[in-house]
Amino acid sequence: MRKRRRILRVLLVSIGTGIVVLAGLFAIAWALTPIPDTTQKQATAQGSVIYYRDGRSVLARQGVDRRNVELARVPEHVRDAVIAAENRSFYEDAGVSLKGTGRAVWSTLTGQQLQGGSTITQQLVRNYYSGLSQERSVTRKFKEILIAMKVDQSKSKDWVLEQYLNTIYFGRGANGVQSAARAYFAKDVEDLTVSEGAYLAAVIQQPSRFADPKGSDLVAAQDRWQSVIRAMSQTGTLTAEQAAAQRFPELKAPKKPFELKGQAQYMLEQVTAELNRRGYTDEDINSGGLKIVTTFDKKLMQAAQRAVEETLPDSTPKKVRTGLAAVDPATGEVVAFYGGRPSQSKYYDSAFSAKVMAGSTFKPYTLAAALNNGFDLSTRVDGNSPLHVASASQAIPNDGDRSYGQINLVSATQNSVNTAFVDLGQKVGLDKVAETAELAGIPAAQLDKQKEAASFPLGVSSVSAVQNASGFSTFANKGVHVEAHVVRSVTDAAGRKEVVEPVETKVVGEQAAADTIYAMQQVVKYGTGTAARLYDRPVAGKTGTTDDSRSVWFNGFTPQLAVAVDMFRDDNATVSIPGYGTQFGGQLPAQIWRAFMTEAMAGKPVEEFPEPSEYGWSSRWSEPDRDGDVPDEQYSPPPSEDGWDRPEPDFTPPPFSDGPPETESPENDGPDEQPEQTAPPETEVPDQPSVQETGVDGGRGGRDEQPGR
Repeated sequence: MRKRRRILRVLLVSIGTGIVVLAGLFAIAWALTPIPDTTQKQATAQGSVIYYRDGRSVLARQGVDRRNVELARVPEHVRDAVIAAENRSFYEDAGVSLKGTGRAVWSTLTGQQLQGGSTITQQLVRNYYSGLSQERSVTRKFKEILIAMKVDQSKSKDWVLEQYLNTIYFGRGANGVQSAARAYFAKDVEDLTVSEGAYLAAVIQQPSRFADPKGSDLVAAQDRWQSVIRAMSQTGTLTAEQAAAQRFPELKAPKKPFELKGQAQYMLEQVTAELNRRGYTDEDINSGGLKIVTTFDKKLMQAAQRAVEETLPDSTPKKVRTGLAAVDPATGEVVAFYGGRPSQSKYYDSAFSAKVMAGSTFKPYTLAAALNNGFDLSTRVDGNSPLHVASASQAIPNDGDRSYGQINLVSATQNSVNTAFVDLGQKVGLDKVAETAELAGIPAAQLDKQKEAASFPLGVSSVSAVQNASGFSTFANKGVHVEAHVVRSVTDAAGRKEVVEPVETKVVGEQAAADTIYAMQQVVKYGTGTAARLYDRPVAGKTGTTDDSRSVWFNGFTPQLAVAVDMFRDDNATVSIPGYGTQFGGQLPAQIWRAFMTEAMAGKPVEEFPEPSEYGWSSRWSEPDRDGDVPDEQYSPPPSEDGWDRPEPDFTPPPFSDGPPETESPENDGPDEQPEQTAPPETEVPDQPSVQETGVDGGRGGRDEQPGR
């Protein structure tokens, strides 16, 4: 008997000691296992949504499909379904289930598949906090239990449930209950029915199998859904009658991954690039839950595509690329563009990325520089051909070696006289021309190589359609350039909104801008750009055709919108279309411009340009005859009573032929200026070899077709 008592005493002491030791070890483990202060990035990551300028139409989705919601937005019956399916004692337990944990530990020790049994709190801890892997080990499980108990002590049950519902994966690429509601039933979580909420609760167990169940998987999904309904009845959240009335919900067909089509890929590339420049990382975009509102107008984007694709002949070679860019002068917002067919432009778009010689569309920057530095529209410049400049290695001619004599700046612009603009550049100083172009948004790096060449004013530097449209928007905005941009605002996951404030730069004075516009209006009224006329409102613009028509442009604007259109080829060859011949800026580019602007300006109020200087009304804008003598009669009709020149009532617009032009003779459709012989236009393509660049002397500038007859 004594021996038995001694053994029992030793056994009790050992057990007690063991309990004390275990308690001590548990206390040490408890003290050494704090709640992690960081969360797993994937657990809280929210993808960003990119919108058109209206802030409602979705342009693209980037990153993880998760939209966090407050618990108050989740209906009671949805919460009840999840609790009934996953953890019926959720609101009573201490964050762990001893029975479930014991079963999971035993399966781990015996090498069996890890079974369920974890509470909602344990599942959250495992998927939410950093430092807990998904590996099967007793150590990891013990750590999970400790943290779950601490979370249960320090956080409310509602907080745990809210994080869980926003963290858990539901299949179909949907993370969190809000994204799941959209993915399975195309509705927000607050609109889910009891039946639909029960299905989402059923999905949690096997999200991949139940994402789009068919055959035996559908039978299994229905059984699992029915078990959730029964569980809700057993927990008292549904009456027996309510449970019996439930019917298996109709699942929406799974949506294909969000695909970007047409111009959307180009839009996304530009938005991402601008966000990066503004300090947002790719990680911010893919997992920061940003709401990004762009400057792109959905209807105008469609109009730009129609204008290009419906105007270009079917015979247009695949290597001919077309770019279009539309910029709001007052805000700098790029509201629309056309970057080319995606199948054609695999590596770069034709509006932002491609840069080709500006040709004569560069001349207005020279004109504005002069008008802002003491010259006026009545200033006479040398329009004779050829023109010898000391710094140039060869004389610069006009087309056909035609001489214009001493002409004013309006006539020089209207007729795009090469020698006149070279002479003007020498008079005002090429440094001032470069400064004006740079302030108007043309990057200095694109000007530096040519800015000391006598031919610099003729457009031997390369620009993109967006840059050129943005540059001309300066004139429409009274001489102030507003930085071109494609992002309007960014709102983060916490609701903090950053509105983009573009940089504004004073380029030239208001009067210099007004006088530049007046000269450019004559290009559209009587010069090389008549095909771009809008007959309900004033237009100012400039055509541009470079050496051998390697790039052809029309760049113009109304007071509300500046738009540039260019055409060029992949191989830097002549832009020629079978049946239509070699192209010039006043042909297809001007017609595309007009097609787009006709739609873009429809319903918009007619706004007038500012009046030019007083001498603009008193001077007699004269055109020299072919011998270079200035005729006595006034070339342009006198202004109307409201101060603006108007077409005669019986004016017939230039025909837009569906077939080849009647003649391709220089007299009617040919170039107005001498073709260059020294350098092809430069096309800059990212990650691809550059074509031949213009040398120090540069080319001899742009060419333009004859004034419209």
